[in-house]
Amino acid sequence: MGNLITTEAIPGCKVYGVQQVQYAVGGDSGKDFTTAVACAAFKEAAAIEAVCSGYSEVVKARQKKVEDLGEVLALLARANAQFDSKAESTDKITVDRANWIKSICSYYEIELKWDGNQMTYGDMQKSQTEIEYQMDKEDNNLEQDMVSLQSYISKRDNAYTNAAKVVKKTLAAGASTIANIGS
Repeated sequence: MGNLITTEAIPGCKVYGVQQVQYAVGGDSGKDFTTAVACAAFKEAAAIEAVCSGYSEVVKARQKKVEDLGEVLALLARANAQFDSKAESTDKITVDRANWIKSICSYYEIELKWDGNQMTYGDMQKSQTEIEYQMDKEDNNLEQDMVSLQSYISKRDNAYTNAAKVVKKTLAAGASTIANIGS
């Protein structure tokens, strides 16, 4: 919270010879000290919340990629099963939903070798290996992103808890000061 809260003198306003100030939090001016401290604490928590939202979107995108690649792999495996054990290197098999597979692979920048809607046995094997590699890579990245997301969620929860504590303490201090003035 250090430099998030700044003070500005209130022109011509002195109490017992002390220049009075108002506080600004991140450019928001005109706050008393208690409000400024509470705002700063909640702005910190909101900033962490924004990071959590960003990580959440990354995790969803990675999950979608793994799901799409899994479907591509299943279609390639189904087509591969049509090859018999005596397949020649030049034999080709038609792949179901070839245009969809091409669009998914193009979207995720994965190159598969084939002409039109058909693939040779060797190209099929290479394609399956490449898709499996990409899925493994995304699974690893997904795990790391989930760990980071969990860390940020913990930080966010702590920030909101700390913000609530700051508000409680400043309100208690204010109530105590008023009570002392009254006695």
